[in-house]
Amino acid sequence: MCARCGTQGEDPQPTWTCSLENGVRQYFCDTCSRENLRAIEGRLDSAWW
Repeated sequence: MCARCGTQGEDPQPTWTCSLENGVRQYFCDTCSRENLRAIEGRLDSAWW
């Protein structure tokens, strides 16, 4: 499941983004990853997006 928008997936898809924040893996769908690409590349925690 996408940690940002809640999109359901059977398993994290190969194109989903995985982020390790405070020791917890979070997965983000393609749409959320694309919309927040600059924040991801800047290594901002998802709470800042």
